[in-house]
Amino acid sequence: MAVKKGNLSINNENIFTIIKKWVYSDHDIFVREMISNGCDAITKLKKLDMIGEYAYPDDFENKIKVIVDPEKKTMKFIDTGIGMDADEVEEYITQIAFSGAADFIEKYKDKANDDQIIGHFGLGFYSAFMVADSVHIDTLSYKEGAKAVHWESDGGTEYTIDEGDRTEIGTEITLFLNEDSLEFCNEYRAREIIKKYCSFMPVPIFLEKEGAETQYETIDAADKTDKDVVIEEIHEEAKYEEKENEDGTKEKVEISPAKEKLKIVKRPVPLNDTHPLWGKHPNDCTKEEYLDFYRKVFMDYKEPLFWIHLNMDYPFNLKGILYFPKINMEYESIEGTIKLYNNQVFIADNIKEVIPEFLMLLKGVIDCPDLPLNVSRSALQNDGFVKKISDYISKKVADKLSGMCKTEKEEYEKYWDDISPFIKFGCLKDDKFCEKMTDYILFKNLDGKYVTLPECLEVEKIDKEEGEVSEAVDEDGNKVEAQVVDDKKEDAAAESVDGEEDGEKPPRKTIYYVTDEQQQSQYIKMFKEQGKDAVILTHNIDQPFVTQLESKNEDVKFMRIDADLTDEFKEEVSEEDKKAIEEQQKELSELFKKVLNKESLEVRVEKLKNEATSSILTVSEETRRMQDMMKMYSMNGMGMGPMGDMGETLILNAGNKLVKYVLDNKDGDNTPMIVEQLYDLAKIANQPLAPEEMSKFVDRSNRILETLMK
Repeated sequence: MAVKKGNLSINNENIFTIIKKWVYSDHDIFVREMISNGCDAITKLKKLDMIGEYAYPDDFENKIKVIVDPEKKTMKFIDTGIGMDADEVEEYITQIAFSGAADFIEKYKDKANDDQIIGHFGLGFYSAFMVADSVHIDTLSYKEGAKAVHWESDGGTEYTIDEGDRTEIGTEITLFLNEDSLEFCNEYRAREIIKKYCSFMPVPIFLEKEGAETQYETIDAADKTDKDVVIEEIHEEAKYEEKENEDGTKEKVEISPAKEKLKIVKRPVPLNDTHPLWGKHPNDCTKEEYLDFYRKVFMDYKEPLFWIHLNMDYPFNLKGILYFPKINMEYESIEGTIKLYNNQVFIADNIKEVIPEFLMLLKGVIDCPDLPLNVSRSALQNDGFVKKISDYISKKVADKLSGMCKTEKEEYEKYWDDISPFIKFGCLKDDKFCEKMTDYILFKNLDGKYVTLPECLEVEKIDKEEGEVSEAVDEDGNKVEAQVVDDKKEDAAAESVDGEEDGEKPPRKTIYYVTDEQQQSQYIKMFKEQGKDAVILTHNIDQPFVTQLESKNEDVKFMRIDADLTDEFKEEVSEEDKKAIEEQQKELSELFKKVLNKESLEVRVEKLKNEATSSILTVSEETRRMQDMMKMYSMNGMGMGPMGDMGETLILNAGNKLVKYVLDNKDGDNTPMIVEQLYDLAKIANQPLAPEEMSKFVDRSNRILETLMK
């Protein structure tokens, strides 16, 4: 058989079936495509006017009109754009996927490029066949001597083209809707879709209902324009009010002068804002404009905390506004909405390829004409360029936040409790963002003051009496007081642990933290008594966040204040007393394990500075984090089991009277009851008691009170 060469051919009989099923995910998107085509046609004609190849009539106004007709089951899209002649209809309409926009851009690329053209693929027009049994086009080209053209097709591969009767330059597309799509010729449904996709398109869009009753409005005669249709002239008499003078006489006072008014046909109001706020320079925007825009776009009447205005022209074109909303973390979802636009045309909400995941907690708009979209403009091509845009957005947010912390620290502190989940989530999800923000993460200490991570690791302010005070200079050049601490002493809030030998890595500094101020109040009191400090970390995201900080900062260790007792809380004891305490520890350990039936419980006896403290329960940081992780993931529904007691250490105060009583009365009738009470009191200060444990605790407390009454 002889070798044969040829060209691949495409059978397009089922092209519309493919378009309907695969190209567009949402059928209502045809409205966006029809209006986008109209915007492109108008943009083209404006360009020709700019370069002198066309001249608009005086007082001409470009617009797109959408007319719905429920009776005839039609929907019309009318634009005042460039129009088409018969050859152009043949070229741009009958050749599927031949983009007139791309052809126009290529032709005029060196002459004018101020306005962006939306279309790129040449498939937008055919989205009409998702909802229409038949589509008609009536168009008249701007070219001198051009004749009107009429084109129609029923969605198959056949069409008819003939001379039309349109007299105005532009294009009118009529969709004869199929029975499954009659919702779109409902005026309210059409309005909803236009607002969804076209709220910020660059050409005014008007919606009309065919056959609707004429509506009127009343204006001052002085406000009349040449376009107003006057129905009636109205003379409004002056209004008076009777006023009583000081001498008791009354007189009429004019409160509203006579007015001349006009009843006119109601002026059409566009459904869109052709100059969205994000397109302006940030210096030209007022606070009230930002707030109005936020309310209008997101229907949220709670004032946002602050916002970031993105405005970039190089290396890609990107504009937008990101709002940090105030969220009630207990009752509201923290999922936000980032609306993505391409040349003021709505694309989608929360596209993960463009918007960094952690910023989806925010509300905002981003317009990027350079985005590589697929043919339906509803999803992104897999492009490394998209990652650059995402990285840029993340960088700008980090720059804004770090800048606020440096220059507007008081304002930044006011926002911190609300924005901290956003920032911490961002640090967990984005390494570059974390790197930029680590030094600007704020921690609230036990006195309610905000400190950064570097401040936590440096000098901690304690009572001036306990050390010398020297003068230091902060990063803004202001003089501040700094506590000078003896090098031999551990820092109050950041102390060295695991003393490494010389030549090894420097010891980690421990930052103590509190997860529940009420639950851990005993430990907080002890910390304050010793001039020690801790930071408050009460949010669910804090645990994974501090774990990440530790992994990225080798010199930092976070430890909950109930994880262990350091030497600051203990009395110095002689060698003789140490031996006595060791013996007491052996006796009490056996007794407590036996009474509590907890063989795995570690019991330590220490002489604490505060004699009123009888017992303290500590759980090692590693064990508690493991327990928290198991609770978070529920371990496939399994309970904590023996893990619940792992890592627990019961510390008994050798100087406390109750502990001494137990030592002196190991075989006493009330000793088991006191042992159980001491353990539960320590546990209550560490974690909530289980329901059964709480019941026993209450019953035992009542028995103790009854014993005291005897």
